[in-house]
Formats: sequence, C-alpha cells, structure tokens
Amino acid sequence: MRWWLVVASLWLLVVLTVPYAQARNRTRNQDGETRKRKRDGQGHGRSRAGRSRPLKIRLVPGPSIPVEPGENQRNTLFLEPYKKLQEQHASYNVIPEPDLSLDLSGDSPVPSDPGESVTPLTQEEIQRILWREEEEHREEEERLRKKDEARKKRRKQRKEQAERQRKIVEERRKEEEEALRLQVEKEEEEWRRQMEEMERKRQEERRRLEEEDRRRKEAAEREAREKERKLEEERRRQEEMLREKLLALEEEEEEEEEEEVEDAEEVWLRGDVFQMPPKIHKEPKEPELLPAPIPRPPAATEDEPKEMEAEVEEAEEEEEEGEEREGLVNRRVLPPGCDISDVTMTCENVKLMYFPPLAIPELRSLSLEGNNISSIPAEAFNGIPNLEWINLKKNKLTSAGIDAKAFRGLKMLRRLYLDGNLLDTVPSDLPPTLQELKISENRLRGIHKNSFQGLHNLRILELEGNLLSEGNADPLAFAPLIQLSYLRLGRNHFRTVPQGLPKSLLELYLENNLIEEISEAVFNQTHSLNVVSLRHNKLDETRIAPMAWINHRNLESIDLSHNHLYLVPSYLPRSLVHLVLVGNNIERIPGFVFAHMDPGLEYLYLSYNKLDGEGIEPESFFGSYNSMVELCLDHNQLVTVPSGINEMTNLHFLRLNNNNIRSIPDEGICDLNHSGDSTLVAVRLENNYIDPQKVSPTAFSCVRSSSSVVLKPQKTK
Repeated sequence: MRWWLVVASLWLLVVLTVPYAQARNRTRNQDGETRKRKRDGQGHGRSRAGRSRPLKIRLVPGPSIPVEPGENQRNTLFLEPYKKLQEQHASYNVIPEPDLSLDLSGDSPVPSDPGESVTPLTQEEIQRILWREEEEHREEEERLRKKDEARKKRRKQRKEQAERQRKIVEERRKEEEEALRLQVEKEEEEWRRQMEEMERKRQEERRRLEEEDRRRKEAAEREAREKERKLEEERRRQEEMLREKLLALEEEEEEEEEEEVEDAEEVWLRGDVFQMPPKIHKEPKEPELLPAPIPRPPAATEDEPKEMEAEVEEAEEEEEEGEEREGLVNRRVLPPGCDISDVTMTCENVKLMYFPPLAIPELRSLSLEGNNISSIPAEAFNGIPNLEWINLKKNKLTSAGIDAKAFRGLKMLRRLYLDGNLLDTVPSDLPPTLQELKISENRLRGIHKNSFQGLHNLRILELEGNLLSEGNADPLAFAPLIQLSYLRLGRNHFRTVPQGLPKSLLELYLENNLIEEISEAVFNQTHSLNVVSLRHNKLDETRIAPMAWINHRNLESIDLSHNHLYLVPSYLPRSLVHLVLVGNNIERIPGFVFAHMDPGLEYLYLSYNKLDGEGIEPESFFGSYNSMVELCLDHNQLVTVPSGINEMTNLHFLRLNNNNIRSIPDEGICDLNHSGDSTLVAVRLENNYIDPQKVSPTAFSCVRSSSSVVLKPQKTK
C-alpha cells in the first residue's frame, strides 16, 4: 500500500513541477523568447508551418491512489486538487517516447511496452529533452533559412542573367532596325532621285512638245499670213485690172463728149477708187487738169496703159512704205528685249519693273514671264483688248497690286497664267470667257465661295504649291465651275480630299499633301471622274472607306504611290484599269482583290514594296488573268516567281528584277499547254540569284524574242 502511495506522490510531483518550471523559465526570460516564438509562429512544440508538433512525452495510465484517513495531512492537502481529476480520469505515468526517451546514462532507450517496468523521468531529464528538441528546432529553422536564402540568391542570379540576355537581344534588335531603316532610306532616296530624274525628263519632254507645238502654230500662222498676203495681192491685181478698164472707159467717154469735162474732172479728183496722185489746183482746161495728155494722137494712145500702170505701181510702193513706217513706229515703243511676231508679243526675262503700255489692238498673245512686275493697273489692257492668252509667270505680283478692274475689259481671254508670284487670293472679276487658269506656286491662303464666280467656261484649274487646306477651302468654291474637267491641288496642306468637287471633273491631282483618309461621301457627286492621283500622302488601307469609289464606272486610273499601305486596298473601283502602288510598305496581295473589276485591271505597278514569298496568294490575281497587260513587281523580296503569272494570257511586260528569286520553273512564267499566240514582249529578271545556266529552255518559250529576256547581271550568293 505504501508502494502505491510513493508512486502516486512521484507522479503528482512530476505533474506539478513541469508547469511550474516552465512558468519560471518564461518569467525569467521576461517573455522575450516566448513572444518571439509566438510572433514567428514557431513556438515550442510547433513546426515552421505553425502546426503542433507532438511532445515526445507519453503519460501512461496508472492505478488510482487511495487516500487513507490516517495518512499525513500534508499528503492529503497536496493531493486535494487532484481528487476530482482522479475521479474523471485514470492515473498516468510520465514516460518518454521510444524514439527520444533515454535512461539517465543516455545509452539505452526506455521500453515502450506498457507492460514493462517504467522508470519515471526526473525534472532535469524532461528539461533536457525539451532543450534538445528546441535546439533541433532551431537547427531546422536555421537550415531552412539558409536554404531559402540560397534559393533567393539563385532566383536573383537567374533574373539578372535574363535581364542581361534581354538587353543583348534588345540591342541587337535595335541595330538590325537601324540598319534596315538606313537601307530603306537609301532605297527611298534612290527611288526619289530616279523619280525626280524621270519627272525632269518628262518636264523637258513636255517643254519640248510645247515648243514644237508653238513652232507648229507659228508655222501655221505664218502660212495663213502668207496665204492672206497672196489673196491680198490677187485682190490688188484684180483692182488694177478693173482700174485700167475704168480708165479706158473714161478716156473714151471724154473723147466722145468734151462738153462734160467738168463732170469728168470731178470723177478724177475723187481718188478713193483709182488712187490717183493729188492735184494742187483745178483748171477749167482739160490739158492742164490731167498729167496724162488727153486726147492724144492715135500714135500716142498705144503707150497710155503703160504709163498708167507705172503710176499705180508708184502709188502702191508709197503705201507699202507707209505701212513699214507705221511698223517701225510700233516697234520703237516696245520695251528693250521684247519681240513681236504677227499677233504674238514676247517680253520674257528682260527685267521689266512695270506693266508696259501697249497699243496693238490686233495682239492675241502676250508673254511677260520672268520679270519683276509687281502690279497691274486698271488701264493695262486698254490698248490690247483682243488678248486670248496672257503669261505672267515668275513675276512679283501681289493681290493688292492687281487692280480689281484690270482683266474686266478682256472679252476674248481664254488662258491666264499667274504661276510663281506672291498672290494670296484669287484675282477678282476675271473674264467669263476664261478656260484655263493657273495660279500655282503662290501664297493662296484660301478659296472662298466667290473666288471663281462667273467662270462657268473654266475647264483647267491649277492651284498647286499654295497654303490651301480643308479648313480654308470653302466647299461651295467650286460650285460655279460647271465645266471644270482638270483640277490640280498638289503640294498644299489638305488632310482629306476637298469637298464640293464639280460634277464635271475628269482628272483630280492631290499629290504631296497630308491626306490620311478617304471618306465615303467625297466622290459621290463626281461620277465622271477618270483619273485620281494621291501619291505622296499618308493613306493606309484601313482609312479608305469601302464605299468611297467601288461603284464608279468611269474611274480608270488611281495613283497611290508613296503612302503608308501595307496591303493592296480592297473595294477598288470596278472600272479600274491602271493602278500605281509604288513605294509603299505592301507585304501582301489579298486573294480575289481584283475579282470584281470589269473589264479587268490592265496595268499594276507594285515596285519598291515588301512582297515576299508568302505575300502573294494563288488567288491574288484572280479576275485579271485575261486583262493584265503590264505587271511590275521589281524591287521587292520575292523568292519565287508568283503563282498565276503563267495564266495571264494578255501579258506584254513583266518586271521581276531586284528580288531574291533563285530559280525559274518551267511553267512559272509560260503555260506550256497554251496553244494561242504569245503576247509576252519583255521580261526583266536581273539582280536576283538566278543561275542562267540552270534555266530551262522552255521557261521563256512564250516570249516573242529571246533577246527581250534580261537575266544579267545577277547578285552574288
């Protein structure tokens, strides 16, 4: 009985001592370490994740300890708080877990079998076990912390390495983009130079043609003048013959009736028909009245017609001398350096400072180009009212310097050229007979609804190189121009196509503006439009309204060169024949983009773009197989001959030079199964990567002449 009492006492001692020691330890450390463990979620007996770790102490049920009435009162008081606990639960013995519990020597584990004898642990052993677990817990936390730091370090290193790699790739990409940009700029500069050279040649050719036309007109005018002179001579001869007959008749009448001398004298003195020499005085006698002897003896009358003819010739010579003197007088009043030829007067580049006073009513053409004229007074054209053409290009005319009534009296004016001056408004009160008006390269700041008032006969209007835009161009300005067919508005500041275009318009030129979009309603009224030029603007295919021009039946030519297109635009006019897309960024020709056209596209220029092997689909040229006449795909990035070319039965010219083509298939250009006559006249394939020795003889069998195929030079690999 006492043995059980001893066991129970020891058990209670252990149970009471462990909490007390732990409480003292917490108090001694001033709750520091405990608070730290609570803050970190790593208190005693808890894992890093905050989950409870099992205490490695096991309580084994033991027998209940009876308390005898005779026991020591101290034991009774000691055990009093635990009586209720003994009533509810069985007694427990404190033993260590098999994996951590050791005996006092630390060499052998404590048996885990409850049937074996259990040696209770002392307070020091329990404390030692707890310390050991805490030390292991700290070591585990330290190991995890080091592992986490190593992982963070590796992650940081990987991130730094990825950042370095990204910077290297970004630098390479920028270098490639810069190289590509330089190459594109170089190509654009070369293309611009070529275009300028072509434009210069065209202008020279135009000037040459104009000069030839002018010479032909002058020759025709000279011929007409010569014919007129011959007719005048013939008329004069007939008048002379009539004069001779009348003289003979008068002589016969005078011989027969001498009594009518006074009446005959009146006839001779008229002088307007026969142009006889003037007489100083009149005498009643017949011999003193006339210089020729009247009457004459029969022998002398034979020489009378010769004498009369000599007198007539002298009178004509005097008349011609008078006309020559009048011409000399007119030439003396011309400014130095001017020249007049029949009805044309030219005073070009002679440094005139003012408008010359002229009085030549028969003058039809007047050219004062290249002078320093700054004003035109109201009476400038009073002496030359029959002018049909006035050229005032390259002067210093200002709007304030042109009198409002200057052109009002010119009732026959057809053409007026005012290019290269300093005008900021359109001159007012222009004649309604005007058919051609050119005011390019000036300083026009706007056109108002009355700018062209009354010019219902105007057919050609050129306003290039000014300061016009959709903001200062009134939509009603073109309303009076009911016959306008040719309009040039290039080199201005338009961002959209101007509104209110005349219904009669046939050709519209808007090059070198800032046009970004084509709205749906801008061409609604111009159903007769045939040519539209929008080169050197800022258009892309997404800013062209689908219904802008697709239903036009007369629009045959569109120039969209040097814009910002990436695709061949869809919804092109059904009647389109001529399409120019040179110098864009076109990468693809969508399928069936030409399929709706009737009768079909004939001329397609896609030079200087970015077409490659994947940019042209098998259906790209569908709808133009029987109509295509000229196809230019040079200066692109093609690696093969595009499909569909061999199906073009009417093709005359094909340009594939300056690409990356490496081979020519047998049926790439020519359809070997086609039995009709060949139409292909010329093929250009130079500056590719083609080996001419490896080209099959049948590859160009449809070309009319083998000399028309250009294969050299080729690029080196």
